[in-house]
Amino acid sequence: MPDVPESAWSFDARRSVRLGRILLACLLLVQAVLSLRLRGTAFEDEALYIASGHYELANVLHGTPVPVDFGAYFSGYPKFYPVLAASVDSHFGLTGVRVVSLFFMLGTTGLLYAMTRRMFNVRAALGAAALFCGLQSTLYLGNFATYDAPALFLLALSAWLVVRTGRSNMAFVLLAAPPAALACGVKYAAALYMPTLVVLAVLTAYRHRGWRSLLRGVVLGAAIAALLGLGLKLAGSLGGISGTTTNRAHGTDSALRMLQDSANWGGLLFLAALGGSIAYGLRARMGEMPWIGNATPGPLRRVSLGVLLTGTALLAPAYQIHLGTEISLYKHVGFGLLFAAPMAGLGLARLVGPHFRNPQLGIILFVATLTFGMVQSHEEYSFPNSKPMVAYLRTVVNHKGIYLAEEQEVPAYYLRDVTGWNQWQTTFLMDYQAKDGKHYSGPAAFSAAVRDAHFDVIELHGGVTPDADQAVTDALKGNPHYRLTAVIPYTTSSGTSAFRIWVKQ
Repeated sequence: MPDVPESAWSFDARRSVRLGRILLACLLLVQAVLSLRLRGTAFEDEALYIASGHYELANVLHGTPVPVDFGAYFSGYPKFYPVLAASVDSHFGLTGVRVVSLFFMLGTTGLLYAMTRRMFNVRAALGAAALFCGLQSTLYLGNFATYDAPALFLLALSAWLVVRTGRSNMAFVLLAAPPAALACGVKYAAALYMPTLVVLAVLTAYRHRGWRSLLRGVVLGAAIAALLGLGLKLAGSLGGISGTTTNRAHGTDSALRMLQDSANWGGLLFLAALGGSIAYGLRARMGEMPWIGNATPGPLRRVSLGVLLTGTALLAPAYQIHLGTEISLYKHVGFGLLFAAPMAGLGLARLVGPHFRNPQLGIILFVATLTFGMVQSHEEYSFPNSKPMVAYLRTVVNHKGIYLAEEQEVPAYYLRDVTGWNQWQTTFLMDYQAKDGKHYSGPAAFSAAVRDAHFDVIELHGGVTPDADQAVTDALKGNPHYRLTAVIPYTTSSGTSAFRIWVKQ
């Protein structure tokens, strides 16, 4: 009988491997169907990245100047994902770009299965894939055209390479450095998980190399740092790294609320990972095949692996609690849960028990995770239907006017064939030199601009920038320069509202 795979507690025969791949294909099909059921017009972030990608692509191909410095406020390098998204959008539209995200997320689940099987066995790998594929963040990102899906895929690819090369020559760990560095370029927040990859490189080789495995971690860390340094030098100044990641403005969201929401989005997987870590620390194998007497990993290594992978799930919530903002937390929790999933898969396998003694417990955990993920992803994936609003705006805009729009990225994306990016003014911030010679900023700038009839069209729908909305609405009352020409209702999971459009007379 061949040696037991590293860290395994049962034997993977050829038949079980083949059956595992069939079941993995079924899980991927479920994941794809549940992601594709989410439908809607472009969300603000999707519109922003795809529209900017068209300008960046024109700059790369033809040297056309970009209208603004997107790198100054993007949380990822603007010539990576946005250019890819724009290329796909040119041929297949928004749906095509979202399908690309689906492929990235399916690839992430497949790499998670391969990594977990290498670390443990097929049963744990199936458990990890089953729990991860039903998460809210997994289903949501599988039909969301932002750089979260490719960044997650690159992190999964790097982690798989780290585990896959654990028994190979030390130099092979360098294969994991390019995708790790690229993940940081695609989404700067991915750098939060580089220490996990480095420590994982040590733990996966420790059984074979002892303390020499520390050198493996040093090699990987140095390679990633060198690639990131080279990338920064070639890319030039990237203000978005500071503004969106390292020095992001602090918010006022409560820590308790963020903890509760994180628990709702990934609590079941985290609890399974915690249980798997404890069970693995106490016992390396379940004892299904007690006649196998191969040496097992020591308790220190088992505990360290559990703490590393399970603890990584806490990084995103902890960092956003530090910042005091819940923005994008519903997506970011999925990054840490990717690393906790192998231990969750092991926990599910231990819950079922040797010889599938309690399969109903595993089924209950999987169904509960999938149910929560389906409901939560549907609630989060609820955007205003902007199609009627864009159709009306198309009749009143051209390449000469100046337009104020709440979440201006959406009309700027859909109407880029008749307007330019700089013709659109967002309601998030504004500096304005009024006709009376005074300089205004913030809500006062919007009031002064409306009084001066600076905008040709104004579109508001409320809820995103309440202070600016109120300032604009007050300035429109009794204003002879504008007339309310359209009120277009829409419904989301948050309730019913309407797009309100004023046109200058």
